[in-house]
Amino acid sequence: MQIYLARNNQQAGPYTIEQLNQMLASQQVLLTDLAWHQGMTEWKALGELTQGQLVYTPIGYTAPSTPTPSSVINDQNNTIQKIRVETKPSQELASFGSRIFAKFLDLLLWIPAAVIPSFFLKPDQITQLTALQQKMQNSSSSSQMGQYQQELLNLIPVEAWQSVFFYIIIMLAVQAFFLAKTGQSLGKRTAKIKIVDANTGDKVSLTRVFLVRSVIFIFLNMIFMPFITIIDHVFAFSPKRQTLHDKLAKTKVIKQ
Repeated sequence: MQIYLARNNQQAGPYTIEQLNQMLASQQVLLTDLAWHQGMTEWKALGELTQGQLVYTPIGYTAPSTPTPSSVINDQNNTIQKIRVETKPSQELASFGSRIFAKFLDLLLWIPAAVIPSFFLKPDQITQLTALQQKMQNSSSSSQMGQYQQELLNLIPVEAWQSVFFYIIIMLAVQAFFLAKTGQSLGKRTAKIKIVDANTGDKVSLTRVFLVRSVIFIFLNMIFMPFITIIDHVFAFSPKRQTLHDKLAKTKVIKQ
């Protein structure tokens, strides 16, 4: 059986099962490396194939009974030396504190969206707005609360809502650009951490790094606040420090 390996978008091989297991045992091949052989429909992480063990025994495979020639052993040693040279430095997971700091910075960037409407209000509208906010704080009736909220929304001009909308679109586009290019939001860039694939440690596609990790969870947080936020970050205390949105997107956050 011939097995191919891949790391950092570079393919190597083919190798025999014996070569692979020897390299696994000496940790010159990592469980995060991708592997493929005949009978597989897609590339998979070695750790998934071996169930986390440092030996791979495909179903139905029988090890050869004849001794391995010395020439093959020499070839194996040469292969191991090459892989040792190409081994990627280990990636250190980002600390929980640095992730919270990055999240805080990213949240600060959304404050202008809440401030923009105030620039479109006239003095008398600001007075009405203040009065409505006071009534909302003192109200104990849900029906009255809904009425006050509706009156408050009606005070804000259409131009203000349009400006808020454009600001949100621009911010999402900027964040998407940086996430797709470097795996970093503006906050993560400042905190010197970045998002990578949980298995390979490589850059993640825009769909996973932006749509799954960011956009979907923004809406979930808006709908299920604060429950989804708490559940999401409880997952960050796992050994791999993956939040719930990390697990869904199959990503992890590491130091830059």
